[in-house]
Amino acid sequence: MARMFTVEIPVTLVTGEVRVPLMATFAYNTADPYAVRMAFFVGVAEPVEWFCGRELLNVGQNSRVGEADIKIWPATNLETGEPITCIKLSSPFGEARFEAPAARISAFLRRSYALIPAEHESDVIDMDSELRGLLGDGS
Repeated sequence: MARMFTVEIPVTLVTGEVRVPLMATFAYNTADPYAVRMAFFVGVAEPVEWFCGRELLNVGQNSRVGEADIKIWPATNLETGEPITCIKLSSPFGEARFEAPAARISAFLRRSYALIPAEHESDVIDMDSELRGLLGDGS
């Protein structure tokens, strides 16, 4: 049986010299154990959603990672001295860079790894069902 949890995390949208405080929801669902859903509430009716690899988010806590659409790296908030996690999202429509408290991201990740430990994601995937879905056999 799949389990899911969401956590609201304050983030800052950084655009040049302008810093806009926002909220984001980070969600983890054991039915999709490799992924984290990030929903950024940027003032439009629906949040902007991105999916990120859980391992990518985890590695980004300690070093710069990612290519193409998502890049993540650790940094320090210059005003408070607190560790932050920087998340840069790129699409054909533009780019956005967010900063989030590293402690909140780490707590979210710890909770996800308590549900499904690292390198055990494949233990919860029904490969036969997934293969039938890919082949179009809905039975």
